[in-house]
Amino acid sequence: MIASPLPDLVGRHRECAALDELLIGLRHGASRVLVVRGEAGIGKSVLLEYLAARASRVTVTRAYGIEADMELPYASLHQLCAPFLGELEKLPTPQRDALRVAFGMAAGDPPDRFLVGLAVLTLLTRASETRPVLVLVDDAQWLDQVSLQTLEFVARRLLAEAVAMAFAVRDPEGQAALDGLPALRIGALDPAAAGELLEATVGGRLEKRVRDRFVAEMHGNPLALLEFSRGRSAAELAYGLDSSSHPSTRVPIACRVERDFVIRLGALPAATRTLLLIAAAEPSGDARLLVRAAASLEITTHAAPAKAAGLIEFGESIRFRHPLVRSAVYHGAEPEERRAVHRALAEATDPVLDPDRRAWHASQAADGPDEEVAAGLEQAADRARQRGGIAAEAVLLERAAEVTPDRWPRGRRALAAAEAHFSAAAPDRATELATLAELCPLGALDRARLARLRARILFARSRSDEAAPLLLEAAAQFTAAGSTLARETYLEAISATIFAGRVHGPAGARAAAIAARGSGAPPSGSKAADLLLDGVAALLTDGPETGVPALRGALELLAHEELGTRESTMRWLLLAPVALEAFIHYAWDLHAWDALSSRAVRLARDIGALGALPPALIYAGGVHIHYGDFGEAARMIGEADALADSTGHAPHKYATLVLAAWRGEADVAAAIIEEAKQRADQQGEVSLLGAMGYIQGVLFNALARYEEALEAARTGIEHDGFNFTGLSLVEHIEAATRCGELDQARASLARLVELTRAADSGWARGAGARSRALVTEGDEADGLYRTAIKEFGRGGVTVEVARTHLLYGEWLRRNNRRASAREHLRTAHEMFDGMRAHAFAERARRELLATGEHVRAREDKPASALTPQESQVAGLAADGMTNARIGAELFISPHTVEWHLRKVYTKLGINTRRALPDALASTSAGDTGGQESRCGTPGSPRTRPRGTRAR
Repeated sequence: MIASPLPDLVGRHRECAALDELLIGLRHGASRVLVVRGEAGIGKSVLLEYLAARASRVTVTRAYGIEADMELPYASLHQLCAPFLGELEKLPTPQRDALRVAFGMAAGDPPDRFLVGLAVLTLLTRASETRPVLVLVDDAQWLDQVSLQTLEFVARRLLAEAVAMAFAVRDPEGQAALDGLPALRIGALDPAAAGELLEATVGGRLEKRVRDRFVAEMHGNPLALLEFSRGRSAAELAYGLDSSSHPSTRVPIACRVERDFVIRLGALPAATRTLLLIAAAEPSGDARLLVRAAASLEITTHAAPAKAAGLIEFGESIRFRHPLVRSAVYHGAEPEERRAVHRALAEATDPVLDPDRRAWHASQAADGPDEEVAAGLEQAADRARQRGGIAAEAVLLERAAEVTPDRWPRGRRALAAAEAHFSAAAPDRATELATLAELCPLGALDRARLARLRARILFARSRSDEAAPLLLEAAAQFTAAGSTLARETYLEAISATIFAGRVHGPAGARAAAIAARGSGAPPSGSKAADLLLDGVAALLTDGPETGVPALRGALELLAHEELGTRESTMRWLLLAPVALEAFIHYAWDLHAWDALSSRAVRLARDIGALGALPPALIYAGGVHIHYGDFGEAARMIGEADALADSTGHAPHKYATLVLAAWRGEADVAAAIIEEAKQRADQQGEVSLLGAMGYIQGVLFNALARYEEALEAARTGIEHDGFNFTGLSLVEHIEAATRCGELDQARASLARLVELTRAADSGWARGAGARSRALVTEGDEADGLYRTAIKEFGRGGVTVEVARTHLLYGEWLRRNNRRASAREHLRTAHEMFDGMRAHAFAERARRELLATGEHVRAREDKPASALTPQESQVAGLAADGMTNARIGAELFISPHTVEWHLRKVYTKLGINTRRALPDALASTSAGDTGGQESRCGTPGSPRTRPRGTRAR
């Protein structure tokens, strides 16, 4: 809104102090973020003006949200970044190209919005090197969606930059916007302050009774106090408001103020009202466009009465006194008046420079179906998609469908709009548009797309197995239409049933696999995807003996397939989780897990796909858990959670839980386990129950709580899922032998042998040998333990090498071979202690004490004080990366990199970058606990070197 002079803001001392504190921090080089929240008219905009007025020696840049049906992607962000675009060429190439495409300055693949966010962060950071930067965003709830999402990402990534961001958000309309960021809630003025403001406005003291009644009617809302007292003397107010023009106090204040504006507008000349309507209909505030549109309507730009009434300001841009004025102008006009204004604006808008805005105004000017208008909107939607504006694409396609006269293209456009709304995380709107599409005639391919969309919406709302039959139906329709989408949809159906935790039954993964194999679906265009579907389908229908070799055929392509476009890379990233689950749980192949997850991390970083990066990091973190490098695993999980927070996604609690289980952190695990079980019950994510069985089996075996481990692992086994059965069997066998349930242990061993026979990997052979050793005695058991150590070492599964040393040592001690027992128990203790697997280390320590050996307490190394982000930054810096490149890798600014490095230097006791490699190597050597020397036999494959990371 247009602010009043700002020497002192009546009744806002607390709020002004908070804003002053933000500026103090900014001038000292600290990042700050604040969201000012409150109802319409409460004073949010005035507080932003207060902040701007006090921001001396600070670069201020602004964006304004405008309430409008128009959705132009990145329009608000472009407005905010305009002062800094002279530095665009200095950005790293991927960031520069993403921002140029987003702002319509160049053509290219649709940019990832998070890469655009990183580009904006870098742009602001570079500007702050000269002077601190203050970003002010008013009415943020009305920014175009992708601009708001991008600015939220930037706000969440600020840490050590001289950049502050202050947003004003109207409640309740914007309650969901910028949720979780630091907030300053603005309430009503107290009666004394409201009375002071009222008396200052009317220019004289009021009788207390009159003042108190008026203040009570306005509910302490400053805008209402100012507007309803405007032009009225103290004497006039003494007789009260005209009840005929001011409705009941039970009506919300915002509505009462807007109605008051409507009444005041009626007193203006007709030409002035039309001029205001043009300004209200065009959210860009472009004064030159307004003049051209006014000329088209043959009216003069007679703005003086509106300016005199304090309703609007005219300059290079046009600003209404308050958004409620714009709303009153636009909604108070007759429909034909609004259409005429939009028609004039369409004619006045350059069809070459701004075709999207022209298409939108033309659509609002239409008084019925119009194919030419609909085609223009469809073209605008395509341009929005190319710029990465999915929400804008959805809105434009929806309007195109509304004005399409013929039912066939209307159905096609409605379906495309529904798909775009779903991609923009608006499933309710997608459902409505899908229903509209269903009422129109559709071709075979479009009917298949509609069936797939409905299944995806259902699966997004509840991870149950109800979506699988719909996906199978869609896949069959794609097959009948000869579409390359058929095999992809079959794989999606299988994946959905796996996630829902069902293998058997009519809606299970096996039924989906049988349907896929017998479908005769044409090739998808990706050989890797086709081989993966064949392998997973064979695994589910024929079992591991046939499925695992088929999966290995897909591995080489998945690991090395050339991906020439962003689209092909995104498709690969969608396939990776299905492949990883198969290789982890059925091929028992840690090296394949490593290769695929490392490539997923690298690809996601390379194209800036922040939506795909967190799950890739989680899978890569799982590799490091099994390598016994819990520190690196924690760093990856920490980065994944930080990115999830920045992008508004839920954190990946499963990975945190697995790490907590291996560390033996029962308190950390308990709350997450309970939350996961509730989620499984509420959302139908039955696969979580299988995961919980395995994880609790690890945790309780580590804590030597074997009866609980037995029950938990049984849950993982009995769960009808694709994943975790094999891993749960391993935990169940150990717990059962400790509980004396040998029949249960032998039954589980038989199932484990069946599951691992086809894998023929070190991990699988090690699991089989150790599990057989647990139910065997004498020389045979002795040999099996030794074989298990050797095989786990070949497979690189360091945590299982350590566990086997522990179990072997326990077995040797029970057989009175104390000297040999000490050797293996000592090895287990050193390895677990080095990993920080506290519960397993304590179990080994107790066994060592029972053999008569004294065990020294561990001395923590300085690196243990490093946070996951600090460790990640330090490792990349030690590898020789510059701060700029590290920032691009981790989606943070170079300033934040330098801030982390300063903390690392202090914690490691060094003062130069050159000292990092040696400092990290010395602490890492202490962390290994001697594990690499005991991971297998000479010549066996070693785990990934500690200095390397998945990128």
